[in-house]
Amino acid sequence: MRVVFTGGSGKAGRHVIPWLKERGGHEILNLDRQLLDYDGVNTLDVDLTDSGQVFNALSMHFSQDEFETGQGPAKVDAVVHFAAVPRVLLKPDNETFRNNVMSTYNVIEAAVKLGIRKIIIASSETTYGVCFAEGDKDFHRFPLDEDYPIDPMDSYGLSKQCNENTARAFADRTGADIYALRIGNVIEPDEYGPFRTYAENPPMRKRNAWSYIDARDLGQIVHLALMKDGLGFQVFNAVNDTITADQPTEEFLRQWAPNTPITQPMPGFEAPLSNRKIRDVLGFKEEHDWRKYA
Repeated sequence: MRVVFTGGSGKAGRHVIPWLKERGGHEILNLDRQLLDYDGVNTLDVDLTDSGQVFNALSMHFSQDEFETGQGPAKVDAVVHFAAVPRVLLKPDNETFRNNVMSTYNVIEAAVKLGIRKIIIASSETTYGVCFAEGDKDFHRFPLDEDYPIDPMDSYGLSKQCNENTARAFADRTGADIYALRIGNVIEPDEYGPFRTYAENPPMRKRNAWSYIDARDLGQIVHLALMKDGLGFQVFNAVNDTITADQPTEEFLRQWAPNTPITQPMPGFEAPLSNRKIRDVLGFKEEHDWRKYA
């Protein structure tokens, strides 16, 4: 597929794009304010909060080689939108919200009006309301699945909740497939060192629901989402299979989250932020369990 990927130079994108190129065989144009140092992928400097720039970027050649066709830019098959202010405390709250909401609106609007029928957007674990909460907030229930009543209080999580609503509206209006990935705490290959400490100090990972996503496994998830057609608007938790703890999940949660009810069985070491849907619907098969590296 010919894929426009926004934010490909960021922490997740710089691992996802190589996965999509090398294992998925996709052609990719990266839209980012920073260069991605990866052969075969051109980076276009785009302000995604500017609607005109977005429309142009989604209807351009991917590289100089494409000038040789003499037929103008080829059709884009899909858009993957990861670009965002990636968390709170990097910009003023109102700018985090404005940037993330307007860029997502512009990307989805331009894509559907240009006839692009597959759009993947990055939502976030922060929509579950605990990651950037004020004080020690409990989750409402476990497992955290896609039907959970999300209630973020911070500007970043709120922007992601708004983006999911935007995606749903455009999918309902146009019939396009727009899938929102609620991405967990992204872990790069060199970031597994602290995981033994996390297992030994459970409160450290409460805000992440004792869950994570390996950046390379996220590449697989994006590829599977690109390959799955006909679902309309969908939300998928994008996390790995297991809890970042040494105890079985239900035993662990009864000890470390005693005020939160367990409403469905979570056998073995299943992650509290559930990835059952991506396993059942998309066919995700984890390759990078944290226990291999920590």
